[in-house]
Amino acid sequence: MSSQQNMSTNSSIDHCKGPNEVTYQILSYLMIGEFVLGLPLNLSVLYVFVFRFKFWKNKSIFLFNIVVADFLLVACLPVKIHHYQHNLRRSEDDVVCKTMLFMLFLNRGASIAFLIILSLDRYFNVVHLGRRNCVKVLKKSPQISVFVWLLLLPLTVPTMVKTFECCNSHGRQVETKYHDVTDTFREVVFFTQIFIPFIILVYCTVRIVNRLRKKTVGEKTKLRRAVWVVMSVVVVFSTCFLPCAIARAVLLGVRLKDLKEAEDIAVQVYDSLMVLSYTDCLLDPLVYCFCNSGFKDAYISTFCPTFLQKKLITSESGMGATTTTSGVRTLTLPIIEK
Repeated sequence: MSSQQNMSTNSSIDHCKGPNEVTYQILSYLMIGEFVLGLPLNLSVLYVFVFRFKFWKNKSIFLFNIVVADFLLVACLPVKIHHYQHNLRRSEDDVVCKTMLFMLFLNRGASIAFLIILSLDRYFNVVHLGRRNCVKVLKKSPQISVFVWLLLLPLTVPTMVKTFECCNSHGRQVETKYHDVTDTFREVVFFTQIFIPFIILVYCTVRIVNRLRKKTVGEKTKLRRAVWVVMSVVVVFSTCFLPCAIARAVLLGVRLKDLKEAEDIAVQVYDSLMVLSYTDCLLDPLVYCFCNSGFKDAYISTFCPTFLQKKLITSESGMGATTTTSGVRTLTLPIIEK
């Protein structure tokens, strides 16, 4: 009876209040910085992809989907900033809370999915050169991108529970078989969306690097570019997604053991690393540049002063070209991503 009362008491406690107001004030200012930097950066990237680079002509549909996911993530930040400045880990309004959870986890899932697809594309191009690259065939079809977004929907729905964001699951409610199964399913979805793609990413990176070592000098330029692509994805993954997943696992373990003081620290570490994960929208443009120098050159020619363009734009012979226009000026830019 006392155990049941204890669980009932736990379920009534508001675990979504920040345990340290100063911490959440600092995190809100960090998110303000991410928003101030991320909004113009992603708007400019979106503009270049649509009006200068013409992504649909340059077989960069998957890259464009990452741009869309990043932009939607940036659009969610002001709401999170408002909550953190009021020492709240989530909205007290159920509709706002569920909408935010849906948007944040859908966009993060989309970023992960398309980053992994790009890495697999480089893997097949380098390690299995000469064989039919199924990823290269699929990325020409916009329907595949729509299918990826639709596939992510059922994986995102389990996170649309207000207790999820605060890890308020196992041990917080009177345990029933239903609660135990649904809570476990939510956590499994969360962790598999990060750890399985990370294993795939590490495998692709190791195979590409090994392939690079076996190649002759004349073939190494293209392979080095492939290594930079997958390494840039590794950096994004290791910085943005992996730490918060590890922190969540630690937090859940601490809560199951009912260690109150350690829990307060674990909560702050987890929320801090979640804020760090939002830098994904700032780091992804590095991936665009490494994946496609045509995009990089289009971006430089659009936003950099004229005197810097000749120094920054790389010209490589033997590559295809794309023509982009800006007003009355026409530029022919090399395309490396094939």
